[in-house]
Amino acid sequence: MFKAPKPSSAAVAVNLVELVALSNSARQLRLRPRAARARHGGQYISRMRGRGMEFDESRLYQPGDDVRNIDWRVTARTGKTHSKVFREERERPVLISVDARQPMFFATKGRFKWVQAARLAGLLAWTTHQAGDRVGGEIHAEAGFAEFRPSHGKQTVLRFIKSLVDVEPSAGVGGAPQSMEKAFRRMRRTAHPGSLVLFISDFRGFDEASERQLAHIARHNDVLLLHVYDWLEASLPQRGCYRLGDGKRILELDTGKTALRVSYHQQYQQRIERLQKLCRQQHMTWLQCATDDDPALVLRNVFGKGNGS
Repeated sequence: MFKAPKPSSAAVAVNLVELVALSNSARQLRLRPRAARARHGGQYISRMRGRGMEFDESRLYQPGDDVRNIDWRVTARTGKTHSKVFREERERPVLISVDARQPMFFATKGRFKWVQAARLAGLLAWTTHQAGDRVGGEIHAEAGFAEFRPSHGKQTVLRFIKSLVDVEPSAGVGGAPQSMEKAFRRMRRTAHPGSLVLFISDFRGFDEASERQLAHIARHNDVLLLHVYDWLEASLPQRGCYRLGDGKRILELDTGKTALRVSYHQQYQQRIERLQKLCRQQHMTWLQCATDDDPALVLRNVFGKGNGS
């Protein structure tokens, strides 16, 4: 749909050096959200479980222990109140799904949605690695999928971000975006219960089939939906005639009719509200990043260290 970006342009192409350097910014993050201080309205932060907790031992009850953790079996056997002690699991799989379909290669401000998605994915991959968790995931486009099984190590992250750099826009005609159902269905098979699953997308083509698959994933995993968008997708500019191009075709856009602008914005809002409602119902985390945002700052507002949990 869009002409292949020139590697020298940071606005339209993913840069390997930049993605590697994001490891420094990732040190300020941890994948357990705090109370959000959102720049954009409509964000919804769920109560993510983070790493699971494993039973370690029982000990005598101490003032301040949660009564829900009383070990009633040991208490009955010994005649003294005992509490269960838990320890944090050492690791968990973190799966990052990145949307590389044709609509992601677009922006009127900042950088292509795809470039922002890749930067977000890079930050999250480095954060996962630094926390000692396994990182995996997939990149999905019209042409197919690139899958990465969860694994430890810096080399895993480097392979993942190198694949982000190598992505090119799919050749083909425009039109309505593909349903996201296939990507969610694949992830449903990949994500083992207790995983943290991160979807980075503009969520165009999110339909009822997609919703069913995503709901299944959310039943047994923590899920973050990270919505990447350009301001033109949210609302049309004020009255005027505008020309948009993809390197091959030119589209003339007349926004002189108020009814057209209102209808356009309402359609966008309905799509976003549907996703936000699903997040509330399924206890998923919802976060937005515009094409002219700083991805590190967007993530830091929710996952930043030292800002309260």
